Amino acid sequence: MTKSLYVMRHAKSSWKDPNVPDYERPLARRGEKAARRMALLVARSLPLPELVLCSPATRAVQTYQLIAERFGNSVEVHTEDGLYGASGTALLMRLRALPDEVGSVLLIGHNPGVQDLLIELASDSDPARLDGVRAGFPTCSLATLRVSSRWSELGPSTASLEDLVMPRTLSDQSR
Repeated sequence: MTKSLYVMRHAKSSWKDPNVPDYERPLARRGEKAARRMALLVARSLPLPELVLCSPATRAVQTYQLIAERFGNSVEVHTEDGLYGASGTALLMRLRALPDEVGSVLLIGHNPGVQDLLIELASDSDPARLDGVRAGFPTCSLATLRVSSRWSELGPSTASLEDLVMPRTLSDQSR
């Protein structure tokens, strides 16, 4: 059974107050705008994920909340401390622990971990898309991967990078 993995980097955070710890930085106005644009795309184009794995950092949770407004509260959400600042390897280990009954997951995290995860999983995917990820995975970007193995078997080149959307490529139709 083919599984879907959606990997998203949190939206742009605010650096307005230098005294706010990294973990607590909220979204910047630009980040809110980008998350709303991405939410519109998610609502129109993607099936609801069965599970959301979200970093507990304020900016990641706020990104998820803006997206969740588009698909309601029918999705199981796990906000997990281990996702904050996690490496690509740590994210891979978390995904490997998923039960195989879960068919689709949205992971919201941070760079460089999410970018490293994508490069490892999709290392033999469409070269243009993969080059896009290698060049950078900007805030609020969303990658769609197809996984044809069990979650426990995830590893290098075990997923296909089907789509890559960056907020700057979306028109502002979120109003």
